[in-house]
Amino acid sequence: MNTGPESPTAPQTQAAPAKGVIMTVYGLLLGMFVAVLAPTVVTVALPGIVTELGGSQSAYTWIVTAELLAMTVSVPLWGKFADLYDKKWLLQASLALFVLGSLVAGFAGSIGMLIVSRVAQGIGAGGLTAMVPVVMAVIVPPRERGKYMGLFGAVFTVGTILGPPLGGALAEVPGIGWRLCFFFGAPFAVLSMVVLQRTFHLPAMRREVHIDYLGAALIVIAASALLIWCSLAGDAFAWRSAWTAVLVTGGVVALALAVLVETRSPEPVLPLSLFRNRTVALTTLASLLVGIMMFGGSVFVPPYLQLAQGLSPGETGLLSLPMALGIVAASTVAGRFITATGRWKAVLVTGGILACVGTGMLALVDEGSGLVWFTAAITLLGLGVGALMQNLVLIAQSSVDMRQLGVATSTLSFFRSLGGSVGVTVLGAVFARRVQAVIGSPAADSAGGGDAGGTIPDLGDLPEPVRAVVEQAYAIATGDIFAVTVPVAVLILVTVALLKNRPLVSHFGAPPGPQRPGGPGESPAAPGAAVPGPQHRPSEG
Repeated sequence: MNTGPESPTAPQTQAAPAKGVIMTVYGLLLGMFVAVLAPTVVTVALPGIVTELGGSQSAYTWIVTAELLAMTVSVPLWGKFADLYDKKWLLQASLALFVLGSLVAGFAGSIGMLIVSRVAQGIGAGGLTAMVPVVMAVIVPPRERGKYMGLFGAVFTVGTILGPPLGGALAEVPGIGWRLCFFFGAPFAVLSMVVLQRTFHLPAMRREVHIDYLGAALIVIAASALLIWCSLAGDAFAWRSAWTAVLVTGGVVALALAVLVETRSPEPVLPLSLFRNRTVALTTLASLLVGIMMFGGSVFVPPYLQLAQGLSPGETGLLSLPMALGIVAASTVAGRFITATGRWKAVLVTGGILACVGTGMLALVDEGSGLVWFTAAITLLGLGVGALMQNLVLIAQSSVDMRQLGVATSTLSFFRSLGGSVGVTVLGAVFARRVQAVIGSPAADSAGGGDAGGTIPDLGDLPEPVRAVVEQAYAIATGDIFAVTVPVAVLILVTVALLKNRPLVSHFGAPPGPQRPGGPGESPAAPGAAVPGPQHRPSEG
């Protein structure tokens, strides 16, 4: 296994993936599954974890934030490394780091050790998030890539939806309990390492390496400061507080310095020239907005079903399936359509339209809305997200030089995660304020519901008048949240409509434009032009 730097070589023309490539894709799917499952499988078990380890409400927050923060800020660095170093070594390193973090978390005897292990898990998951699409772009031609992107979209959704119920079941296993939530993903990661070690092979390559350490440090500081502020403001400290001033000011200053450094670096971590590429700029914006919309849908649907409709957790899980199934169906069908035709514009525009209709219907829900209306709405939203999410990465990859696959892919992943983090935090603050406003209204006070707004209530313990107030509050807040996301969905539709509809090719080669020094272009390339890129010869074993 080569661990040295790599440099571009001649591209390989390939009509269809070979057996070894397919096995490599299976290994990548396993790796992506554990990366997606990690932050969701522990959510149900967190109260028991914090209680057993003697943690506080602040510790509860940091167990979640540490993993998400580490994953988000590390994605651009992994993407840059993918353009400089041996991809197989980096992929194995991210899997090994994830396994190590999982084992340490499972054996943790204190909150501090658990939080540190979650950081390790997050960095490993960030590597998988960045590396998996990059490796697939290296081994599968652009046109064939569509159907595999559909599989990755399906795995992403299954991991997200499966996590909470699976974590709840694992946490109840006698003897080991919540620790099994951390151990569960390790065997899948190890199996992924074994499969990739046997099937994924790259020839020895050389490339002169210049890493922009200052730019990398500034990007991490800026993203960390702003994400910590978004995650903890309104909970650990007030939105208007000294902590807010310090974190926001520090984040903005670090971001400005990062932009200055990146414009002058010969090997920037996040090349600003990348955004001169119209396709990359538009797909990055769309990915940011999809992150806001997707995470908003997954986070605020369960409170509506349980606290506005009075359903049990089991019933909530069943009624959350239509959105997941919609994402799986759309991502799979859209991927196969793109592979068969080479056309993608209609898929993205259709996804944007479905997302607009779904969020618009959800914005109209209230305590009297029927479950048929709600189910139809989240199904349409799922279909829209499924048609958009992975295919945006595919389109961005097809528009850049092979030497910039890593940084282009990680850029979209970074902004999608950033959109999800910021979106959930901001929408969560709006949601909480709206619930409190309704429950704390004079009419609610007269019904005896004024004290129910500070915590999440158990509807079964409430008198009927108070229960009615609480159900109304959560229904109104849910509708308001999705009313806020309707403009987001409309902006997604406008963004994808502005993309230029260029067909994907069935071989490795130049993106649709000449490669100028300093950044990819988008003008028609000379016939037969080929861009140097890594060669991939997977083994048949």
